Amino acid sequence: MSNPAFSVCVYCGSRSGAQPEYANVARQVGTWIGQHNGQLVYGGGNNGLMGLVAQATADAGGRVVGIIPKALQTKENTRTACTELHVVDTMHERKHMMAERADVFLAIPGGIGTFEEFFEVWTWRQLGYHDKPIGLLNTQGYYDGLLQFAQNSVNQGFLNDWQMDLIRSGTEPTALLQDLVQAAGFSPEPQLAGL
Repeated sequence: MSNPAFSVCVYCGSRSGAQPEYANVARQVGTWIGQHNGQLVYGGGNNGLMGLVAQATADAGGRVVGIIPKALQTKENTRTACTELHVVDTMHERKHMMAERADVFLAIPGGIGTFEEFFEVWTWRQLGYHDKPIGLLNTQGYYDGLLQFAQNSVNQGFLNDWQMDLIRSGTEPTALLQDLVQAAGFSPEPQLAGL
């Protein structure tokens, strides 16, 4: 397998959620990454949206890098079929390695872990610890409340518009992924059949 054209860190749920569209979007994200010779960096689990995005990436010919703490191997059902699987000691190591291996970050629907990871890379970006694009895939309006809350923080003087501008949100996976990867300086071209 050739070197990946780019690397997308995806934060998402270890559950599938209440609406089938969440699973569909996870598959679309993974398929797009794989079809464009990309690499998925994610939390290494096989449950919920995590497992779906990893399987779709692999099925479409992409590399899958899973990073999971020892303590979560059973709970998150480690995906042993990753191209690379890294078992680390702590959540801090996991998040640091995920951030290092990524060119862009994308949060799709998920729970408290997804929120925490998204907010952390957004915080790191505004502090200048990295300059990688950050996306929020607002499937079925899932993140409407979060975006409204963040805008309220601007209105109340706790956030600035430039901090809000550090995240790119959208409802269409292909368009958002294309935007993020291009913003990182890459030109995602579809793989040619037979190569």
